[in-house]
Amino acid sequence: MRFGILGQTRAWRDDGTEVSLGGPARRALLALLLVRPGEAVAAERLADEIDPNAGTSAHALHSQVSRLRSALGGRAAIERAATGYRIVVPDDDVDACRFERLAAAGRSALREGDPGRAVTLLREALELWRGPALADLAESPTAQAAAARLEERRLGAIEDRIEGELRLGGHRSVVPELRELVGRHPLRERLAALLMRALFAEDGQAAALEVFEETRRHLAEELGADPSAELAALHREALSAPPPASPAAPPAQLTSFVGRAAEVGEIAGLLRVARLVTLIGPGGVGKTRLSVEVAAVADDTVCFAELAALRDGADLPRAVLGALGLRENGLVIEGDGQGPVERLVSALSDRVLLLVLDNCEHVVEEAAALAARLLATCPRLRVLATSREPLGVIGEHLWQVRGLDGDAAVRLFTDRATAVRRGFTADPQTVRRICAALDDLPLAIELAAARLRTLDVEDLAGRLDDRLGVAARGSRTADERHRTLRSVVAWSWELLSEPERRAARRFAVFAGGATAESALRVCGADGETLESLADKSLTEVVGGRFRMLATIRAYAAERLAETGEGETVRRAHAGRLLELMRAADPHLRRREQLEWLPRLAAEHADLLAALRWSVEAGETRTALELLAAASTYLWLRGASAAVAPQAIALLDAMAAAPEDVADEEGEEYATCVLLAASGIDGRQVWQRHRAAAEKALAAAWPGDRAGRHPATLLLWMMRSAVDADPRGAYTLVWSQRDCPDPWARAAARYVHGFGLLGEGDAAGAEQAFHAAVEAFRALGDRWGTALALDSVAALARAAGDRAEAVALTDEALALTEQLGALEDSADLLVNRGDDLAGDDLAAARADYERAALLAHRAGGSTYLAAALRGLGDVALAEHDLAEAERLYQEALERLDPHWIKSVGHRVRALAGLGQVAEARGDRTGAEARYREAAASAATVAPAAPETLRMMGLPEPVVRAVSRR
Repeated sequence: MRFGILGQTRAWRDDGTEVSLGGPARRALLALLLVRPGEAVAAERLADEIDPNAGTSAHALHSQVSRLRSALGGRAAIERAATGYRIVVPDDDVDACRFERLAAAGRSALREGDPGRAVTLLREALELWRGPALADLAESPTAQAAAARLEERRLGAIEDRIEGELRLGGHRSVVPELRELVGRHPLRERLAALLMRALFAEDGQAAALEVFEETRRHLAEELGADPSAELAALHREALSAPPPASPAAPPAQLTSFVGRAAEVGEIAGLLRVARLVTLIGPGGVGKTRLSVEVAAVADDTVCFAELAALRDGADLPRAVLGALGLRENGLVIEGDGQGPVERLVSALSDRVLLLVLDNCEHVVEEAAALAARLLATCPRLRVLATSREPLGVIGEHLWQVRGLDGDAAVRLFTDRATAVRRGFTADPQTVRRICAALDDLPLAIELAAARLRTLDVEDLAGRLDDRLGVAARGSRTADERHRTLRSVVAWSWELLSEPERRAARRFAVFAGGATAESALRVCGADGETLESLADKSLTEVVGGRFRMLATIRAYAAERLAETGEGETVRRAHAGRLLELMRAADPHLRRREQLEWLPRLAAEHADLLAALRWSVEAGETRTALELLAAASTYLWLRGASAAVAPQAIALLDAMAAAPEDVADEEGEEYATCVLLAASGIDGRQVWQRHRAAAEKALAAAWPGDRAGRHPATLLLWMMRSAVDADPRGAYTLVWSQRDCPDPWARAAARYVHGFGLLGEGDAAGAEQAFHAAVEAFRALGDRWGTALALDSVAALARAAGDRAEAVALTDEALALTEQLGALEDSADLLVNRGDDLAGDDLAAARADYERAALLAHRAGGSTYLAAALRGLGDVALAEHDLAEAERLYQEALERLDPHWIKSVGHRVRALAGLGQVAEARGDRTGAEARYREAAASAATVAPAAPETLRMMGLPEPVVRAVSRR
């Protein structure tokens, strides 16, 4: 039998039928007994509270008990106790007890990092409520106290469930509920915090700040109190944190959508029950436009990944990372041992998202493998793909996209024709004949309609019929999926003048579009010809750049190959990219870096294409110069791993032995080695080439004259710092202290600070780091300034000035946020958490959790490990030894032992495990962990107290580790 007191008092048999309990007195009696099943309730209290107004005699109470026993039968025993009565039923048969058990289990799952299970448990718990608790006992003091306790736990369960849904990416759906709850409970700070987080995740920074202000006002007016430290910390985050990385939205459309409204609704409905839907059909049939319209009505967040610019399927995961707004690696150094697929899995594992993969046909194998992997490991992800053939993945739902129906095709032609010829009218039958000849394909119709600026509709119909007849006969052996669109594009191509055809086929080398200047230079065309291609819909202008549709670009590439001028044009393309990168490089280390980074990001696909061609064509010098000229951009953007395969291939293909590299190519060779080392497979390349590359770099930067790529110097030192003997790299960078290049001088002072630290001169190190800050700041370089500020903060931390360390870290954090460096912001948040932990454990926890969120969003494990280590410190401070041990162990598993930024966190995690062992009385285990921590610290510097303090270790741990 089951009992319910979360609402009116009720009882149900095992078959679900309800037990007739009788009148109000009997229901009140049962409810009072069920408040604490198995515990005796005094007869006097029962008599007083069953009917508070008139009271109940002992005889009447006994009578009510007897009748209740009869109603319940033998399924629940009501026993006489010494002073009263008790009901003997399993706790789980009472809805209130079951609710409390499920709510507690849900909260535990949430704390253990399993929001999916937590939300399931909490929803099950909350569904047990049918109304106000103990509704039949509104005037009973016992019931009122129990009801208040249950209602509080109900509200806590609602908060836990909403927090779980926020962690699962459901911020959009919980905002209305949270607004209603905050309105009913204006003094409840956790609800306000949840609403702030939900609004901020929807790019609602202003709305989140408004919620805080309203809550602060209510607290002040009604309680005379200030917001809690947790809510105040969240307010600071909302003020200073960068907005969440925004997934790429579907491209904005400039024309009306004709003829497929019903399909949009049907596909959207299919996506609610299917996790992979592929729109298939020939090129030009409108798959991309249809996917854009479906995405516009999707309930979930949408990420639109355009794959048309990809040439190599191996680059597909990186393209999806870019569409998600995620960096491949941190700003400071290159990699953390995770490949792009693993980063995607980490970032999407619990995220609610519709991922649109557009134009999969040329990378269909790789797209199928990636979709299968992501769908298997990310249960809340859905994928909408467009392709000319199925992906062939289990569970795939195919949607065949066909030509428009006759009426829709005529409407589309008329709409587009009116856009180019005002007042256009034509015989509907003629228009229908044109559309039918084009197989009612939207792209073909649009291309045909664009010709009406110079042709009459009758002339157009005549030419189209003739051209399709020739094309059909000439392409009989072509693949079926190419025939119709090839005919359409071929016809459009034939209408071009010879200068237009030459420009169009040469434009095919641009993988991601081009500015007008680049297109003019590479295509050898004049401005009028370029504009004519856009007028005739062979190219389009988007965001100030010319872009060619993928299908037209493929046809143009075939024509380029036929002419035999492909190598010449691609060489010009690579030369243009080299010129752009060289022109931009100095600006990336100055105040104008924020202006130049977006410009180069627009050229990213073309940079990769030019680099790939240079390597494959054996153009070694061009490839080396491209890599070197683009290196600063790649490091700032966190995309150096994207070129690592080409850098490795280039080094393998170079005929000369490393020591025989020409002096004039030495610096570029060293930069190539550094970029190669940033990839997953780069460790062996680094070890093989390091000595020769360092020698070449030293020759390029002798100290009395500047080389060409100063950023390589600093990154070389950071890559070398964990090697057995980094002294050569240190000597090289420090020798630039009087170099003519101001950025190299700043880098020398920054590196010199670490050298002074190694000698025990903390005061000299601080002076060197401050000099580096001022030098980088004078140049306007946010990267170098943030790096040096972080080191000054570390010195303040080591000296015990936590307030100064926090202030410096805040300044560095503001700079990394301007650069959009999620992982570096996470690193700085962990540092700030370390500084706050001694005085404000709640604020430290908030920083660690925020850092974990940013690292998780970026898909990088190393910074996530740092955040986990910080949370381990919090657990240790709260004497939760098991949780601290778990977090420290997980952090150690994720840290990369070959990365300089991992060393401090590894030392702290090992020291933390030593403290856990010591707290358990295991001195032997503690000693072993402290020795491991000392050995790890010694990989970069002697495990001296000053070094350990810079790593943020508490003083007792500093003493414990430094003695080993």
